[in-house]
Amino acid sequence: MRLVLDTNVVLSGLLWRSHPRRLLDLAKEEAVSLYTSSALLDELADVLSRGKWTAMLATRQTHATYLMQRYGVLAKVVRPKRVGRVVPNDPDDDAVIACALAARADLIVSGDKHLLGLGGQYQGISIVTPAQAVQLVDR
Repeated sequence: MRLVLDTNVVLSGLLWRSHPRRLLDLAKEEAVSLYTSSALLDELADVLSRGKWTAMLATRQTHATYLMQRYGVLAKVVRPKRVGRVVPNDPDDDAVIACALAARADLIVSGDKHLLGLGGQYQGISIVTPAQAVQLVDR
């Protein structure tokens, strides 16, 4: 199964034990394939560089570069084409859609209300929460 994880899911998976972590573990086990893009990696790097997260990473004796490398090993980078405005209230989420289209993803996994608010799918790609994704993969 081909998955595109929104940045919020990647961040949760890298930092906590949860459904997002299970998805990263499934990728390590090669039970799923993860896809990302340079735009999504840039967003992850930006989020990890914010003061709130750098302080947390320091208390865990890790750093953003290490987490980026860990994720980089798991996810294949695709080069998406531009898409028009898909997510009306959050244009940054259009990068997730573009990546999923380029990856020919089965699922977009997100906790973002704007993506989830698209009605559960976009051009045949299901948009689900991390818990729903784990259920679908574990079937």
